[in-house]
Amino acid sequence: MTTAPLPPVAPEVTATLVEALSPRLRKRLDAAVAKLGARPTHRDGETVTIAVDDETELRLHAPGGAVVSVDAIRCGCLLAPACVHRAAAACAAPAAEPAPAPAAEPEPAPHPGRDDPDALSVLPPETASPAERAAAEALWSAGAAVLEAGVDGAGAVAQAALLRAAHTARLRSLPRPAGAALSVVTLLRAARAGDPSYRTADLVAALAELLGTAHRVGRTSGPELAAVRGRARRPYRPDGSLRLYGLFTEPVVTDSGHGGVRTWVAGPDGRLWSVGDVAPGGVGRALGVADRAVRLGDSALTHRELGRAGLAVSGATVSPDGRLGAGKGVKAVSARGAAWTEPPLAALWETPPPRQVVRALRSASRDADPDGAGDLLFLDVELLGAVRESAGTCLLARCEGGVRVRLAVADDDPALAHRDNLMLLASAPGTRLRIIGRLVPALHPRLTLLACAHPIGQGTVDLGFDRLRRADLPVPGARVHPAPHEPEGSGGQAPLHLLERRVEQAVPAGRAALGMLGDVSAESHRLRRAGLPTAAGLLTALCASAARRARDPFGRLLPADADGFALHWLSAARYASAVSESLCVAAWETG
Repeated sequence: MTTAPLPPVAPEVTATLVEALSPRLRKRLDAAVAKLGARPTHRDGETVTIAVDDETELRLHAPGGAVVSVDAIRCGCLLAPACVHRAAAACAAPAAEPAPAPAAEPEPAPHPGRDDPDALSVLPPETASPAERAAAEALWSAGAAVLEAGVDGAGAVAQAALLRAAHTARLRSLPRPAGAALSVVTLLRAARAGDPSYRTADLVAALAELLGTAHRVGRTSGPELAAVRGRARRPYRPDGSLRLYGLFTEPVVTDSGHGGVRTWVAGPDGRLWSVGDVAPGGVGRALGVADRAVRLGDSALTHRELGRAGLAVSGATVSPDGRLGAGKGVKAVSARGAAWTEPPLAALWETPPPRQVVRALRSASRDADPDGAGDLLFLDVELLGAVRESAGTCLLARCEGGVRVRLAVADDDPALAHRDNLMLLASAPGTRLRIIGRLVPALHPRLTLLACAHPIGQGTVDLGFDRLRRADLPVPGARVHPAPHEPEGSGGQAPLHLLERRVEQAVPAGRAALGMLGDVSAESHRLRRAGLPTAAGLLTALCASAARRARDPFGRLLPADADGFALHWLSAARYASAVSESLCVAAWETG
């Protein structure tokens, strides 16, 4: 049995095929998706073939890597093209990232201050058009239906409604809410398929983003409306000549079986870029690609060499999120690098940790201006020793201001060096290190450790690839701290989890899961005692909305108010997220 992956399918193609099904076939769609997912597949050039049964084949033609028309999915069964197989194949395939829709030509407007000197004071802020409002309302309705049904009830038909709404929103120049809808569909499919990489918290965040942006389109104006609309993903753009200084290289291994590396570099102004090479292959490919030449011009540097050297690039192309392109016009030659203690790299460690944390948290926002640094933190720390946690052992360190931060393993795969290196560093309390890590939002300072300066001053260490030895550690005895064993629990901290768990609980099982809870006054009272009266009110209102069912004059239950429940859920989710971020920043300020 072959396992060629299905090509991505454009959202509008999936939606059109599902909408064309009869009510009887729609009821069979989820079962057909599951059945097709277990059938053998074969790729031949731009076409992927699925063996529906021993006599019938279904073909997906994907010129350019994606299925972009309804006719590109063909089935050989007797009922085709009105069969369920074509829609099932589209629903089983990943959703394709749509190309940016062409912007509509705006009507010419008078130039403020030139055509009308008084316009600067009287011109009203821009508001959403009727078409934008209608698209946002469709997104809201589709998202509210998913929340009402929960993961278990949000099958292929509900997903198709989201895909149709996303396509319409993209055509109406609403790329941010449209992108959120695609994320929800992707996560719903992962949850229903039992993907081990799926996390309920990710779907909570995606649903909150979808409902939040859709709700705000018709209620904002001016710059806030522009942020809610978002910006379409732009292609790589020319960026002239760049002088780059290598920082470090990290392995990239995904649950989908992809593997590779990402090498981080910085420019003279401290802005960060990355050069990646990720493809199917898992951890074995990650280990091999690290010592292959970087795909950037005609450079002969490997990824690990670039992480410590420099590069001069002409004709550079850069994506909005800071990825360097490898187009035909790009030329690159090796140049001198810089130590982490030398300009321009040393400046990365001069920003106070709390400010770095705020920047890292904001980088996750869809309307944030990318600065390349993303969620990376640059810290000078003193190692204190190992700390036992329920998920394993991490390394405790002290950074600026006496704040204690937990340094966790970035990847536990034994083929990578992360775990062994962290445990060896934990045996050297008192060691002072300059480190690079990735922020883990939590109620205590925490990050995953990616790279560090060599403990005895011999360059830098890519902690996923380079294996430290006992001889690489400082001679013991200078400053030794006993390895602390600090509790991991949340004693003394605000019980925000009482609200967060109810917000999360609604996503897998839908509104009914909260409607059956009954009295939550004890949880609300605990939140009020902890100084969180708003959280208490939101929890009470959320659960009451979930349980509320009106009746008609004959005593029959009316349909639940999905919109009202979605609004209460959104308020609780956004509040919990905002407070959680504030507590995370506060933890880095006070330790």
